[in-house]
Amino acid sequence: MVLVTRRLAHGQNLLQQIDRGGRSHATQDADHEFGVPAHAAPTSARAISASAVPQTASAMPQTARLVRTTPSARGCQPAPTLLSLFAHPVAGFPPEERAALAELVVVEHPLVQHKLTLLRMKQTPVAEFRRLVREIAHLLAYEITRDLPLATVPIETPLTATEAKMLAGKKVCIVSILRAGNGLLEGMLELIPSARVGHIGLWRDPATLQPVEYYYKVPTDIAERPVIVVDPMLATANSAVRAVERLKADGARDIKFACLIAAPEGVARMHEAHPDVPIYTGAVDQGLNDHGYILPGLGDAGDRLFGTR
Repeated sequence: MVLVTRRLAHGQNLLQQIDRGGRSHATQDADHEFGVPAHAAPTSARAISASAVPQTASAMPQTARLVRTTPSARGCQPAPTLLSLFAHPVAGFPPEERAALAELVVVEHPLVQHKLTLLRMKQTPVAEFRRLVREIAHLLAYEITRDLPLATVPIETPLTATEAKMLAGKKVCIVSILRAGNGLLEGMLELIPSARVGHIGLWRDPATLQPVEYYYKVPTDIAERPVIVVDPMLATANSAVRAVERLKADGARDIKFACLIAAPEGVARMHEAHPDVPIYTGAVDQGLNDHGYILPGLGDAGDRLFGTR
């Protein structure tokens, strides 16, 4: 069964359950689907009717779309809908991993889509390209960090004493996959300036398309921090999979992955290797060409960020 959760612009959630016959059943989603802290006030919502999943991703007007695939008791494949391209079955994983649903969040906010289109244009100059990547990083970070824990603390305003909420727990760590990941890293640091930073140097062998590591430096207490791994493109996902493997080897468990554009092949590969790592992206494109580049994509993100094309 495929679970499709739509996050609407006004904060309402819609959960559609698509059975193997292709029928759709709409129910109201619970706040904890998006990791809302237990002490947070529940979001008011009303029932929303839905009859079927749209035939094209572009027909979906919501701000962010969360696509999940749950394992079947009989190991069945997901229903053959368009959304099957965006998710991967996790029935082959050990029972302790099945509880973690493979997630793909497509941030379809109009500003994200507008800026992505400008990024895709081949005539966009380097300075403009960098600025757009930073701006999209702000919007992705807003979506990724919506479940960070909060604590109530006493403060004083100019008028009176009160209580207000602040971030609690260990500061998030943003890990950039070099070199292109630094574009997203800079944008997220503007929004989360106190975040810790890690770097993983990986280059892709053009013959094998496999990642080769040349640098690795992360905080020593990475296991205690929420981690956001950033890389503009999720193409074959080989570099992303390797980066997450290295982080898990150091004990990291709370990991999310952010990119500008993903390919269905990369999403499937990432979900196969790390079903517990949610993927946040601005778009899922058609697929890969013979050289492992995303189509239509935006070209080589690193070259366009640093003017080396």
